[in-house]
Amino acid sequence: MLALRNSLLAFVLALAAVTAALPAWAGERLTVVELFTSQGCSSCPPADAMLGELAKRDDVLALSVHVDYWDYIGWKDPFARPEHGMRQREYAKRFDLKYVYTPQMVVQGTYQLVGSHRAEVMEVLAKANRLPRVPVALKQSKGRVSLGLPETAMHEEVRVLSVFFDHKHETSIERGENSGRTLAYYNVVRDINPIAVWRGEAMNIDIPVEHAMADACAIVLQSAQSGHIVGAAVVGLDKN
Repeated sequence: MLALRNSLLAFVLALAAVTAALPAWAGERLTVVELFTSQGCSSCPPADAMLGELAKRDDVLALSVHVDYWDYIGWKDPFARPEHGMRQREYAKRFDLKYVYTPQMVVQGTYQLVGSHRAEVMEVLAKANRLPRVPVALKQSKGRVSLGLPETAMHEEVRVLSVFFDHKHETSIERGENSGRTLAYYNVVRDINPIAVWRGEAMNIDIPVEHAMADACAIVLQSAQSGHIVGAAVVGLDKN
């Protein structure tokens, strides 16, 4: 935990100068909340509802990340992907946890907690909102999403992740721990992929989205060393 705090402090200091002079084209200042959840988990619905509340906030990118390790109980989660469980296990290593669990919230890649503990969630969000951000420019036009990153003095590699998600799904659960319930899920992640490594150079990337089966695309900047998220932006996808 001490190493995590020291890593965070170093990254905050590296980003402070950038944050003090944001360029005119800077994007939104978003705090990223990832909820690791499963339709086969009876303790998850309150956290899923909590994420739905957070998804309405302009300063939060709330993401519902479904894992598949509860599928054996009797209900296969249609939104679960093995890659989501791998991402959660990476976080478990960073937070020095001996196991993964649901419902787990990871906030800005920096804090983790039980996703249904409202008071703690609000407290952690307030702390995370004070962390510096790298400005991200993002827009959609002509079947592609255009990403722009500024030239910045960086001291470690940052992974550039594309995240495609749907705004809302409702599912009638027929088996398993939530059998008989119809549950709503918000900002359901369909795909997370690394698309580049950024080392502080000015960068522009075009991401084809004409065949993307999702409602929106987010870009998340995440330190390869510490796992801290240092920037994010989101844009809706025009399906016409």
